[in-house]
Amino acid sequence: MVFAGSDPTGGAGIQADIEVLASQGCHAVTVITALTAQDTTGVKDSMAVDATWVIEQARAVLEDMPIAAFKIGMLGSHAIAEVVHTLIKEYPKVPVVLDPVLASAGGYQLADASLQGAMISLLLPLATVLTPNSLEARMLAPTADTLDACAQQLMEYGSEFVLVTGTHENTPEVVNTLYGNHRRLDTFHWERLPGSYHGSGCTLASAIAGMLAHGLDPFTATHEAQQYTWNTLKHARQLGKGQYLPNRMFWARNEDDE
Repeated sequence: MVFAGSDPTGGAGIQADIEVLASQGCHAVTVITALTAQDTTGVKDSMAVDATWVIEQARAVLEDMPIAAFKIGMLGSHAIAEVVHTLIKEYPKVPVVLDPVLASAGGYQLADASLQGAMISLLLPLATVLTPNSLEARMLAPTADTLDACAQQLMEYGSEFVLVTGTHENTPEVVNTLYGNHRRLDTFHWERLPGSYHGSGCTLASAIAGMLAHGLDPFTATHEAQQYTWNTLKHARQLGKGQYLPNRMFWARNEDDE
């Protein structure tokens, strides 16, 4: 079950989550938390769904179908964070992947201070895997002086595993770091691809959720999801005037078919 906003470009948000989970062999059930007006150059506007509607959407499915994993993306409001907390707390054995969406790549704010506080107090304690990029990690743990310290703070808040991604860092390669048990578990190095991509964070978090839904352990899930995400970026397409969109079904066509 995915809680996320809708992206009319199909590059990020709930549309991206559906593509990723289908690619993973999962069936995505979706709870829309927000509507956005955006294109591949940036977000123009956004509107949170009424929290009551979030409850109605989720309850209808939860009372009908078994859920193998939860994935949380854009929430839209403090009230929605409270609702999501109440819903998923009833399923303590179901893994939770939290992608803390705070702002768009262009800088449009998608989470105010109240919502960020709700994420920290209500949702991080329920997260099996938290997937902040380096900017989000610093925003959620502003008193920490290094990314390692940020991750430690995020685990102190309650997240079981934290995968900090390094696409925004000025490094020759993209360096992602996985933390758990209050220590650094592994560091992953990926070739830094040219271009700017819309929806890479959604892709990674949903891929991890799909792997967990299939029963993989968090360490294996985070590694395989990174490999999948890197491939979606390698095969990305510039379908609009701005950022490239990950090709989440890259495996469905041969290179010769392009």
